[in-house]
Amino acid sequence: MKLNYFIFAFFIGFAFTACKDEVKKDTPETVEVASGDDVTLTKPKTVESNTISFNNPRMEVVFNNYIDLKDTFVASNAEKVSAIASELILPFTNIGAGDSALKALETIAKSTAIEEQRTAFVVVTSEIEKLVKDEIASGTIYKQYCPMAFNNTGASWLSTSSDIMNPYFGDKMLRCGRIDAKIE
Repeated sequence: MKLNYFIFAFFIGFAFTACKDEVKKDTPETVEVASGDDVTLTKPKTVESNTISFNNPRMEVVFNNYIDLKDTFVASNAEKVSAIASELILPFTNIGAGDSALKALETIAKSTAIEEQRTAFVVVTSEIEKLVKDEIASGTIYKQYCPMAFNNTGASWLSTSSDIMNPYFGDKMLRCGRIDAKIE
């Protein structure tokens, strides 16, 4: 009987000490990061990029404006996105972009809702990809892909850098994505 009492007492004592470390905290743990890399962007993080040159100088203007547009999506600034899209319409027309891409740019330019702008950006990216494929004289364009964009249907964008800076989530999921291809 004493042995049963001793074993029972041992298990009770063990249970109290084992569960003591499992106490849940009401406040989240604060962790300080010494890198100084702020995820909330007011301006896109500067990343290393390579220089791209094109056979057609008009294509260079269009592509550079596209990169500005993509970087502004990363910063999640709907007003600036709208302004850059407005500036891109004429060069896009001059390069011979398709009607669906022009309509998408107009949607981006007229909208103040960042999610609606991002949805239209998919069409713009697709058109830019078609236009740049045969026009690159030197350099590398990285086709990047986020599988989680638009409720896990995924979406691509183009970049001059191999660093992932996601325009579909901005600072919410800045580094979500992968390199799908290189266009050279």
